Parts: sequence; structure tokens; C-alpha cells
Amino acid sequence: MTVEIPTFDEFMNPLLQALHALGGSGTIDEINDKTAEIYGLTNEQLEHLHNPEKDTRTEVEYRLAWTRTYLKKYGVLENSSRGVWALAPNARDIREVNPADVVQTMRQTQTNQVDENLKDEVEQEIEEDTNWRTILLTTLLQLEPDAFERLTQRLLREAGFVQVEVLGKSGDGGIEGKGLMRLGGLLSFHVLFQCKRYKGSVGAREMRDFRGALVGRADKGLFITTGNFTQGARDEATRDGAPAIDLIDGDQLIEKLKELSLGVETELVEKVTVNSDWFRNI
Repeated sequence: MTVEIPTFDEFMNPLLQALHALGGSGTIDEINDKTAEIYGLTNEQLEHLHNPEKDTRTEVEYRLAWTRTYLKKYGVLENSSRGVWALAPNARDIREVNPADVVQTMRQTQTNQVDENLKDEVEQEIEEDTNWRTILLTTLLQLEPDAFERLTQRLLREAGFVQVEVLGKSGDGGIEGKGLMRLGGLLSFHVLFQCKRYKGSVGAREMRDFRGALVGRADKGLFITTGNFTQGARDEATRDGAPAIDLIDGDQLIEKLKELSLGVETELVEKVTVNSDWFRNI
């Protein structure tokens, strides 16, 4: 069944509204979530994957990447190397654009080569070294359940948890392990975690089952998956009056493994440029 999703230009004004609501700047996830809320997207639209065989990125995320890039080229947005997007200094009072004008302006000012460069820029953000991501995700999905649990244990320890224990078969209610998170040496939180090697989506039912096992046993819950979470699962994880559950999906898991250099090696390439003018003026 075909799922109808707004085009990238239809997202332009909701995205600008989202940035204003966020105070003028935000991470990609923050902007995407707020834009989806403002537009009123359904769970079905939010969960539709762009390329199920390649990664866990949704079609909405894919199109919003085009939206941000077009608005950046139009001079309305800017972004940093840390993945934070913001309203450009000269566009902080702009709350609405004419999408057709943005698209037309871009097409009028672009040659075929520039247009190809724009596509490359969007694809780079969307895919961002898809090759290694795909390899890593495939590797994670091929791990034995106990190996994935040990990886989660190592990840949490590297991230600052202590007393991390994998319960294995002794676990109940879907709980695979527990740990203690210390903040500043003053506060500590007992955390129970669940880790699932899913290729698809984790839904609200799994979140309710996990929460049922948390009550009276921990301060927080942590659900880690190689897949993604439905909007229903996200809503259930943050439901008022219930124990909080933090979520780490496949993309976040991959990024965290890269950040902590767990099975992922990053090679920095040196770029050397000769300044001919410097030598001429010596």
C-alpha cells in the first residue's frame, strides 16, 4: 500500500515554524520531530522507510534533508559541523517562504554541475558513509543474542555506567541487564536495559511490556535496538506519570559505536594545500 508523504517543498514552512519554536536552532532530530508535530504527520507516515534494504532512515527524514539543504542554499538556514541547524543571521525574522519561489530560484541559478553538487551534498548528509553504516548494521544483525548483550554491556561501561550486569536467561519481562549511572559523583540512577536485534520497528506493545517489568525495580529504563521505534513506542516511552524509558535506535547505536571506537576505526586524512601567493609575496 502506498503511503502519501508531503514533498520536500511542502515541508519548508513547517520546518521554519519548528525552528522558531525551538528558539532558532536545533539538532536534526529535534527539527524533524517538531516539523512532524507541526505538520500533523501520522504514525504510518513517520514509520515509512526510505530504503528498507539499506538502512533504518525514514522517507520523512530523507525528504526533510532536501528541505534543509534547499533552505540553506536559499540563504534562510545555516548549519555547523556538529549537526546543529539554525536560522541564518539575516533570516531570523522570516517565518514563511514561498516554496515555489525557493525551488524556482534554485533552478534558475544552478547549472547542471551545480545541481549535481547540490544532490551530492544532500546525499552526503542522508547517506553519510552509507557503506560503513550498512556493513556495521549487517554485522550487528548477525551477532548471536549473547554477543549482542555483551556488546551492549561494553557500550554502557564505555559510556560511564558502572556495575553493568547482563542477566541473560535469568532476566524477566524482556530485561536483559542492569547498571548504575552516576552523575558528577553525586547522583546515581538504577537502570534496567533491553537490547534487541530488530530489522524492523519496535512498537508500543514492547514498550508497555518493558515498562511493566521496570515498575518498582529501577529509576529508568533503556531500550536499545538495531531497528527503529514507531511513534507509538516513542509516545509510550515518555508517557506522563510512568517510569521514563530512554531509546537508542539503530542509527544512534551506530553513531555511539563510532564515537567510542568500539569495532569502528576512523582514519583522518591529512589535506595539504600550497599557497602560491604566499611564496610570491615573500
